[in-house]
Amino acid sequence: MNKKLNVAIIGHRFMGRAHSNGWKQAPKFFTLEAEPVLKVACGRDKQELRKFADNWSWEEISTDWESVFEREDIDIIDIATPTHLHHEMAIKAAKCGKHIFCEKPFALNLQQAESMLEAAQSANIIHYLNHNYRRCPAIVLAKKMISEGKLGRIYHLRSSYQQDWLANPDTQMGWQLDRELSGGGPHIDLGSHCIDLAHHLVGNISSISCLQAHFVKERTNSNNTKQPINVDDASIMSVEFDNGAVGSFECTRYASGRKNRNYFEINGSEGSIVFDLEKMNELEYFSSNDPSQEQGFRKIIVTEPNHDYVKNWWPPGHIIGYEHTFVHSAADFINSIVASNSITPNFQDGVNCMRVLDAGNLSAKTGQRVSIAH
Repeated sequence: MNKKLNVAIIGHRFMGRAHSNGWKQAPKFFTLEAEPVLKVACGRDKQELRKFADNWSWEEISTDWESVFEREDIDIIDIATPTHLHHEMAIKAAKCGKHIFCEKPFALNLQQAESMLEAAQSANIIHYLNHNYRRCPAIVLAKKMISEGKLGRIYHLRSSYQQDWLANPDTQMGWQLDRELSGGGPHIDLGSHCIDLAHHLVGNISSISCLQAHFVKERTNSNNTKQPINVDDASIMSVEFDNGAVGSFECTRYASGRKNRNYFEINGSEGSIVFDLEKMNELEYFSSNDPSQEQGFRKIIVTEPNHDYVKNWWPPGHIIGYEHTFVHSAADFINSIVASNSITPNFQDGVNCMRVLDAGNLSAKTGQRVSIAH
């Protein structure tokens, strides 16, 4: 592996750590066509940035991300910042001809998303949107089973993404609760994951009806003053798919006891599957074709070497976790660049997702079902 691709990351907190681990682990466990080099870490807090860079072995730091984007020795821009910064950074990276690895949610709105896609396509770069759950081995298996017709005709998708970190009304204000910085509440933050998986597993969504709840009107910010909350606290969506299936989505940060439960059940004419991120090495499967006296949900432990990605890790039964999905993403992204092949989900998938989420916002505002054109 003589070829090297230099990476510059923007953002050094939660996602900065998750992405850094992905870049570092990918060449240790996967066969890559090029080596990702952790070249520059960018951020605003120079002291914290230095700690981050030293811990993850980034070669340099910079508080001027724009000049880093313009450097000829940088091949990949990794955008791991809050949502409101994605648009400007992605446009700049594309104009500089850099390949882009971007965290979700993709953008603040559909208009931003479409301009980001246009910039990436015009630059002829490889662009990736990190809906990392597509690379859970159990979800890869779910996609395979659906594609092979194991579920028959799809009728239903029931999806929920539940967290509880805002259930306490005294929890302090954060950027995620400011629409100008986040684009919305769990409707966009958690809902983007749900919609992406729905598109991936079931198909395009043709119409949506959405109800958004607002439980807490204001919270104390870092200046110890009260600040109004202008995002949704919970989102409940009902959708129709192009293929005739129907679906429901519940996204909330007020589900006490649910730390990060990303759950879905898909029902078809010949079977059903169930996935829960809190049990991410498992996929439940029901087959209507089993003898009636033997029918029931079976639990598939997705840790065999013939399951996608798993052979690169541990022996059967030795489970993997959340962080491994970032390694899978980094490995696939590097190889896509070298092969000049597109990777999914990409910015087109981000546009498709934002189109549904924007329609959901409109539905919540008007109280009307909204049709979605593709």
